[in-house]
Amino acid sequence: MTRPRLVGLSANIQRPSKTRTLVDAVLRAACAQVSLDARVLDFVEAGPGLGAAWTRDQLPPAARAVLDAIEEADGLVVGSPVYKGAYTGLFKHLFDLVDPAALAGKPVAIVATGGGARHALVVEHAFRPLFGFFGALQIPTAVYASDADFREGVLVEAGVRARVAEAGGQLAALLAHRAATASVTLAAAE
Repeated sequence: MTRPRLVGLSANIQRPSKTRTLVDAVLRAACAQVSLDARVLDFVEAGPGLGAAWTRDQLPPAARAVLDAIEEADGLVVGSPVYKGAYTGLFKHLFDLVDPAALAGKPVAIVATGGGARHALVVEHAFRPLFGFFGALQIPTAVYASDADFREGVLVEAGVRARVAEAGGQLAALLAHRAATASVTLAAAE
């Protein structure tokens, strides 16, 4: 049985990044529960050509590799910094290029970071409708962290850390269940 592929995608455009730290924390929490082939990608790796592409065919190779990783993953941890109550425009632009069928039924954990607590509902009012459009299987626990939850780039707030562990556990359980079901189905077909 191959390990499920878990891709973390952070919409940060610079490093260090609180959003990438949060995406990575959920990814690591999932990996602590079950054996996963996991990696974190961000917009730094996608390169500057992502925003200039109007179609998939216009994506430069680095940005295309990020898009392919999203579509080929068995599960996702997605995160964006919050600006004016929503995910970034570049985050939305990337998902405008994702094949709508590629995320159907795919487990997705949602995270976001912002300057303060007033943006916390972004996960419910912006992210969930987007991934609902794709038919993605969104885990129940989303994670939002504000600037005050980090100290020198490290997530320190106990409540947010507990939500990270909960989200990672939910994602891991779902990926493990899907992998076991696929394995049983494959064995029965042989």
